[in-house]
Amino acid sequence: MSVTQQYFLDIHRARQHGEPAPPAPGTGDVRLVRELRDLRRFRAVVAGRPARGRLRHALGRWLRAGPL
Repeated sequence: MSVTQQYFLDIHRARQHGEPAPPAPGTGDVRLVRELRDLRRFRAVVAGRPARGRLRHALGRWLRAGPL
């Protein structure tokens, strides 16, 4: 059963029981990604590392090192 089919089945059941419809799949994805980003930044600060630009800095070091 696909996610869409499960969602429509949940809507049908909610209507039968007079309950509010569940949120559509994917509606909270952007919020989740932002929360994960904020959590990673928080953990970096607590650990004493820079909170931003770590990936770009690491790639710059790797590129400056030259070929292996």
